[in-house]
Amino acid sequence: MKSKTVYVCTECDYQAPKWLGCCPNCKSWNTFVEETYTQVPEVKAKRTSIISDSADAVKFDEMEMPEYIRASTGIGELDRVLGGGIVDGSVILLAGEPGIGKSTLLMQICSKIPSKILYVSGEESKGQLKLRANRLEASGANTFVMTETNVDNIIAQADKIKPEVMIIDSIQTMFDPASASIPGSVNQVKECAVKFIAKAKSQGISIILVGHVNKEGIIAGPKVLEHMVDAVLYFEGERMQSYRIIRAIKNRYGSTNEIGVFEMTDIGLCEVPNPSEMLLSGRPEGVSGSCAVCIMEGTRPIIAEIQALATPTSFQQPRRTANGLDYNRVCLIIAILEKRLGLKFSQCDIYLNVVGGLKLDEPSVDLAVALALISSIKDIPVPSNVLAMGELGLAGECRTISDLQKRISESYRLGFDVIAIPQKSDKTRLKIPKGVSIIDVRSVYDALSLFKEN
Repeated sequence: MKSKTVYVCTECDYQAPKWLGCCPNCKSWNTFVEETYTQVPEVKAKRTSIISDSADAVKFDEMEMPEYIRASTGIGELDRVLGGGIVDGSVILLAGEPGIGKSTLLMQICSKIPSKILYVSGEESKGQLKLRANRLEASGANTFVMTETNVDNIIAQADKIKPEVMIIDSIQTMFDPASASIPGSVNQVKECAVKFIAKAKSQGISIILVGHVNKEGIIAGPKVLEHMVDAVLYFEGERMQSYRIIRAIKNRYGSTNEIGVFEMTDIGLCEVPNPSEMLLSGRPEGVSGSCAVCIMEGTRPIIAEIQALATPTSFQQPRRTANGLDYNRVCLIIAILEKRLGLKFSQCDIYLNVVGGLKLDEPSVDLAVALALISSIKDIPVPSNVLAMGELGLAGECRTISDLQKRISESYRLGFDVIAIPQKSDKTRLKIPKGVSIIDVRSVYDALSLFKEN
């Protein structure tokens, strides 16, 4: 047996005899990883067909509509992200940083789903799993536990038990005996995923794959893994904070705009059905540099707090830091305020933060960011009952946004009775709650009047 070392691109699987900074095939940078293959002539890779249906082509009009049945996970926040539950025969990839709560969530799923489950762990023993289950007070009457990393043995056990749901924790620990590379390598992850996906599609078993992330925050292994599965969920949050967010970046059977919010407690993850109250808890009053905004995460309106801090700089090049906001968008808003209002942000270090660890990427937060910046540099608080939302253009104008009715209703429910919206918004269909004052904002000049309200 001879060992061979090659360098494989994690994006496109291009192989090279030495490490390269840029992949010649897909032009990606810093994607080559070292792999060692043991050449075994008598072992031949056994390819698995992912789709086991007939290969004969049929007319599109003659195709039958499959009745995909969703099964609830018993966790409402997770069902929201998945689009209503787990679709039979689907493969879900759940990724997140170590210690974020992936295994905890899976253990809670096992105790809530009434279906027969096969839980495969390649990282923990059965005793360790039982210890976690006792801590979480989770019972699994219909759950079968298997500690194995050989994918062939796992599939053979699945044929024997015939589960409706399989959980693989994690895909990076699995190995295919037909492949000579080491477990966790690009080739092994891809080959194991192909077999699990073929099992799911051929027998209608729902499979949840747990994926590790590397130091760059992306899923370890080949990029093609994300293309092969039906849904990719990211578990986000700071390990030192109690709140966690599940976000779908791919979902073939539902929306990718929904998020699920959880709180990590002593007995596991608890759902947070009303994230707005959680994000606004502890909000200071009478302090400059803070402004509330209502964003849309799928069909759910969420109130978030944006904080800004502008301080005179002692350096030749002022600092710009943005947590939870797009850095380039923040620089654009600062430039608008400097040009249109004459504010000297070039002489200040600027720090922006979204409370609670949320990441805001929609343009409706522009007006709130601008108000927080103006409030901080002038040291004038934005009234606590004021909420602002709107997109800013380069001329300083405030442009319309979508889902105004949902945003206004959520804002009123949480006690905001002065709401600033773009002037050109269609107000004919809006139902303004009694006691709510709507402020029309045409440009950043009009936004200055909000500091005089109440």
